[in-house]
Amino acid sequence: MVKKLKNRKDIDKKYKWDIGSMYPDEKQWEKDIEKALKDAESFSGLAGQLTTSGSTLLDAFKKRDSIWQTMEKAYVYARMKRDEDNEEQKYQAMCGRAGAYMAKISAFCSFFVPELLKAPKDKLMTFMEEEPGLSVYRFAVTDILRQKKHILSKSEENIMAQMGEMMSATNEIFTMLNNADLKFGNIKDEKGRQVQLTHGNYINFMESRDRRVRRAAYKKIYTCYRQMINTIGTAYNYNTKTDVVNSRIRRYSSARAAALSGDNIPAAVYDNLVGSVNDSLPVLHKYMALRKKALKTNQLKMYDVYVPLTKLPEKKIPFQKGIDIMTEGLSPLGGEYISAMKTGISRGWIDVYENQGKTSGAYSFGSYDSKPFILLNYTDTLKDVFTLVHEMGHSMHSFFTRKNQPYIYGGHSIFTAEVASTVNENLLMKYLLSKEKDTEMKKYLLNMHIEAFRTTLFRQTMFAEFEQLSHEASEAGETLTADWLCDEYDKLNSKYFGPSVCRDDLIKYEWARIPHFYNAFYVYKYATGYSAASAISDMIIADTKKRDDYIEFLKTGEKDHPIELLKIAGVDMQSTAPVESAMSVFKKLVEEFETLV
Repeated sequence: MVKKLKNRKDIDKKYKWDIGSMYPDEKQWEKDIEKALKDAESFSGLAGQLTTSGSTLLDAFKKRDSIWQTMEKAYVYARMKRDEDNEEQKYQAMCGRAGAYMAKISAFCSFFVPELLKAPKDKLMTFMEEEPGLSVYRFAVTDILRQKKHILSKSEENIMAQMGEMMSATNEIFTMLNNADLKFGNIKDEKGRQVQLTHGNYINFMESRDRRVRRAAYKKIYTCYRQMINTIGTAYNYNTKTDVVNSRIRRYSSARAAALSGDNIPAAVYDNLVGSVNDSLPVLHKYMALRKKALKTNQLKMYDVYVPLTKLPEKKIPFQKGIDIMTEGLSPLGGEYISAMKTGISRGWIDVYENQGKTSGAYSFGSYDSKPFILLNYTDTLKDVFTLVHEMGHSMHSFFTRKNQPYIYGGHSIFTAEVASTVNENLLMKYLLSKEKDTEMKKYLLNMHIEAFRTTLFRQTMFAEFEQLSHEASEAGETLTADWLCDEYDKLNSKYFGPSVCRDDLIKYEWARIPHFYNAFYVYKYATGYSAASAISDMIIADTKKRDDYIEFLKTGEKDHPIELLKIAGVDMQSTAPVESAMSVFKKLVEEFETLV
């Protein structure tokens, strides 16, 4: 008998997020999206009057914030309801409708920035001095002025806004294909039972001690992607073309430059990351050789690179136990952090278990007005505890920011967000290693720590290289065929994993299942975030003042550029030092593990 996933309605309420706190009923949701659209249409009537006075400008900022705050809440609700069960067409439709309304609102509001830029800088700064209420918008205004040469005319911005929904079509198509339509069939688990293979449990099979299970899951999932590779290749090709065209329209030198511009990230940060990681690839290759030795295999296959190198602990970690471990591990963050976290958990922040149709993986999501929700697909493993800790870092970042910043600065760049999540992971690992007395478990944790470096710092940098290659090819006029994408990915995979891993004909399809590629040039931020977090977690443990600085960083939202915000926490990402330091830690971990193999 095949073990199947539960339907959404069969999941216990206590393991579901309290999304009903956003809207008492969907009639109110309807009212909100209609109100946001109506207010946006009215807002467009301010065109031509924006900079007549400081009070007029302040009123316009407030109205724009109100419109987007309302619409954001409605969109987030629809998206999260869809993510509960992607097969539920009602919420597919609501999510699509919310996306369409956002495009319309963008069009109505599109005059704002071009008109603001028409005003002399001195005039705008005078407004800031004369109208006290505008002081909160000072950074927003200066940041808009920074990007002046990339802002189009009023009519052009209106056209771009109206095209927004269509420009995101490839992302939506891939999401539906990946989460709703692709079915991977069944495999036999370690006990010979037929089990449904899903996005959510695939990595668990990759960590199985039974090589037969790993091989079966690996072949099953990539054979499925191979069957759809031309469709997915076409989607990614046009997604990349969209990035390239957008960057040219806005007069950027490249799609990468356009992507980095939003956060004002110097290109050197990206290049330094790739360069430093490439310099350390010999250490990764050494680790792969150790992995081959530890597994006592003549051929190390790609389906062997995730299995722990020590015997897995047999004890499962139920969700509540996972909460307890997280609370203890994060105690260095102090009472303010832990108290707020406990309160959030008790008030329905988390959607815990996988169900049929639920979006795979994990994330933290919400609106300025909502709880900072967490989606999990928890399977009672230690890795799931780390995922919980990671996403809680994001949610606590959102909690502190929304409590301390106005709406306009209430979000986060991934550049800073990944620091908040990865600091938590590092603190948990340090806690577990410090208290563990069992030698085998210590080996297991040490290996897990090494794997965190590999799968975050190395893997995401490899993805960053792939994105750069694909966009450069598109910019040069090449069509990104499925064959080209597979070949380039295969070469990168071989470069990163080194000679100890046997090449096969399936890993080249891995790019096709990576949703991050549909939001170009952001995965590198996971790697930079991991580097920064490695340094910050050490500082938090060593110095209470540094902990307080870090909490202050969590409260800053987007009130400055990410590079400057991270300086509050004691890290300068314009320097190569954080990445090089992280690579040094990785080398020491591998050397320590070598003595145990």
